Amino acid sequence: MGKPHSIVLQNVNKEYRRDEFVIPVLSDLDLVVDEGEYLALMGPSGSGKTTLLNLIAGLDRATSGAVIVHGQDLGTMSEGQVTRWRADNVGFIFQLYNLIPVLTAFENVELPLLLTHLSKKHRRENVMTALRAVGLDGREDHYPRQLSGGQEQRVAIARAVVTDPYLLVADEPTGDLDRKSAEEILSLLQQLNTEFGKTIVMVTHDPQAAQRASRILHLDKGKLVRDEQQISFPVGVAS
Repeated sequence: MGKPHSIVLQNVNKEYRRDEFVIPVLSDLDLVVDEGEYLALMGPSGSGKTTLLNLIAGLDRATSGAVIVHGQDLGTMSEGQVTRWRADNVGFIFQLYNLIPVLTAFENVELPLLLTHLSKKHRRENVMTALRAVGLDGREDHYPRQLSGGQEQRVAIARAVVTDPYLLVADEPTGDLDRKSAEEILSLLQQLNTEFGKTIVMVTHDPQAAQRASRILHLDKGKLVRDEQQISFPVGVAS
């Protein structure tokens, strides 16, 4: 038996309406992502990468077709149900770290847990576990301005994983970083995939970043034009 499917898209179309104009973004797209897979989405600007990521993460809805994530058909859920599902199951990592400057690293990571029923003690344990996982143990009292760009992105990743989501979505996670910091973040994502079993879907323009994934999906004008299966390399080994 193969791995269970984490994400299934069936005949998905997405279009936006602007006055009388219809702008197609994704067309008749089918996609299956296995549980624990690390998928990179590549393609030119306007190809539909971020739209596809947003559909998978429940941030947007398909115009037609089915988007099924971890057994849940997102198209059949109310806005409130999708919001709750997203909070419980998806961790978000963006190019801009979206940290709150007046909060410490600890407080930024703790934010998603404030929506849960965890006690203060359990919240602290979860935050410190997440900070240790990203190599920032001892930096919990630092403010974003006291951290490097790479460290800020680590805080953002800790915030994404603190609720222990099964799915991580990353939109250009290394786009604002120098090469050394980018490589460190990519190694961390690879570790979250291989050691912690997180399913990861990452949008990137960077071929070197994409090489860290187990599969590369190429989109062009809303259609899947190429799908590359990769060889998985151990963390820290260049492909």
